[in-house]
Amino acid sequence: MASAEPQNTTEPAIALEIIQQFAAEIPFLKALSASVETIERGRCRLSLPWQEHLVGDTSTGIVHGGVITTLLDSASGTAVFSVIPRVMQIATLDLRIDYLRPAMPNADIVAEAECYRLSKNIAFVRGRAFQESDREIASSLATFMLASSTL
Repeated sequence: MASAEPQNTTEPAIALEIIQQFAAEIPFLKALSASVETIERGRCRLSLPWQEHLVGDTSTGIVHGGVITTLLDSASGTAVFSVIPRVMQIATLDLRIDYLRPAMPNADIVAEAECYRLSKNIAFVRGRAFQESDREIASSLATFMLASSTL
């Protein structure tokens, strides 16, 4: 799968180091103790250590689905930031998540996202959440609106 590249522009994409610093400071990700593993042009990988306070069902120890949604949405948005030509506001227009199986208790979760198409106003992203040994627990498709004005 080829990564998206900005279309119809001669502007370079935002420096990956800046995006890495920005993503590391997102308050909600910090509250979850999620961290950026890698950012490449069009791709992002976040990791989340298992934590008891993120459990949705105490009888099973399974992480709440909203945590997985947040992780996939954040990885997807960060992947979009890695291909846009300048700093601008983006907003999640649509986020579809298919939960494939429950997350295993006491196991970290990783989310990967790839921005596979970038138009003038919309970015298209695929993502997946998985655990050890590439055990996929959710997949996602998302679209993001790109603001016409810069920040």
